[in-house]
Amino acid sequence: MSDLVLNQVVKEFGAVRILHGIDLAIRDGEFVVFVGPSGCGKSTLLRVIAGLERVSSGEIRLDSRLVNDVSAADRGLAMVFQSYALYPHMSVRQNLAFGLENSRMPKAEIDKRVAEAARMLLIEPLLHRKPRQLSGGQRQRVAIGRAIVRRPGIFLLDEPLSNLDAELRVVMRAELAALHNSLKATMIYVTHDQTEAMTLADRIVVLKDGRIEQVGTPLELYNQPANRFVAGFIGSPRMNFIEGEAAVAGAVSINGRTLPLPGLAAQTGASIVLGVRPHAVTLTAPEDAAIPLEVTLVEQLGAETVLHGRTVKGESFTVTAPGQGRFSIGERVGVTFAPEHVHVFDGEGRVISRS
Repeated sequence: MSDLVLNQVVKEFGAVRILHGIDLAIRDGEFVVFVGPSGCGKSTLLRVIAGLERVSSGEIRLDSRLVNDVSAADRGLAMVFQSYALYPHMSVRQNLAFGLENSRMPKAEIDKRVAEAARMLLIEPLLHRKPRQLSGGQRQRVAIGRAIVRRPGIFLLDEPLSNLDAELRVVMRAELAALHNSLKATMIYVTHDQTEAMTLADRIVVLKDGRIEQVGTPLELYNQPANRFVAGFIGSPRMNFIEGEAAVAGAVSINGRTLPLPGLAAQTGASIVLGVRPHAVTLTAPEDAAIPLEVTLVEQLGAETVLHGRTVKGESFTVTAPGQGRFSIGERVGVTFAPEHVHVFDGEGRVISRS
C-alpha cells in the first residue's frame, strides 16, 4: 500500500501542454476515480503516475520518495489497461505467472500467488484455458489477476470495463468494489463514465482540459459542485441549466417570471444561470409553473418516467417523475422546484454564494 502525492505536475508533448500543474494527494487504501470528457488528460495523468510518460515539470512522490526518474518497472505499481493484453498462446495460469517468472521469483511463491488471485477472482476452473476460450468478463478478471499477483503498492486501472456490455459492466463494477474492500489496496481508476465514478469511488477527481475542477466524495460533488462544469458532468440525467438574471434582492427573473431565491448574493440585473436536477423538480400545470415546458420526448422506464422538454426560450429541460405517467410529445406541462434545490452560477460558470 502507498500514499501518492503530485505537486504541480505538468506534461507537455512538444508545444502542446496536456496537464497544467496538477496538485493531488491520494491516501493509502483509497479508491480514487479520475473522470472527465475525452481529451481531458485523465489517461495521460495515469500514465505519468505509472512512469510510462515522463513529467515535464513538477514532482511525483510515492511514500514521500521522489519517483520522477524511477522507471515504471521499479515504482511498485500495477496497471490494468482497457485492452486485456493477454498472451494468446498462454493459458490463464501462464498469463498470471509470466511476470513473476521473469522476476525469477521462486516457483512455490508463484504458485501461491496465482492460486490466491484465482480464488479471489473466481477463475480457478479457468486456469488451463487460453484467452480465446474466455468471455470478455473472464478475460478482464485475468488481466486484473495479473496485477494482483504482483502485490503492487497501487493499482492503476485505465477504463478496464469499457469493452464490456452494459450488464456485464454492472457486475464487474460490483466485483471491483468487493476486490478493493478485500485487498485494502490503493486504486486509481480512469473512466469517462460518471456512473462508474459515483458507484466505485471513495473520492472523485473531475478533470477538464488538463486541470482539476474538483476533488471530493461522490455526494460532495453531486450536492456541492464547485462550478457549472462539475454540476453538469456529475449526475444522470444531467443537471438542467436555465438562463436568467438577478431581480430584486432574493429573487430571479426567468422567462418573464420572477421567482423567489432567498439569500442570493448577486447584483440586480446580473446574468445568472440556475441549475436544478431532474429529480428535484415537481410537475404542475403550465399556468402555475416556475417554468412551462413543451414535451419533446417521453422515456417510459417502468419505475419512473423521464420527460424531455423545451422552454419558451428553446432551452432543453429534463424531468424525472416516479411511476408510469402518461404524457405525449407536444403536450404542455409545467415544473416547479424548491429554492433549496437550486444551484446558482454566474456567466462564467462559477458558483454564486447564497447566505
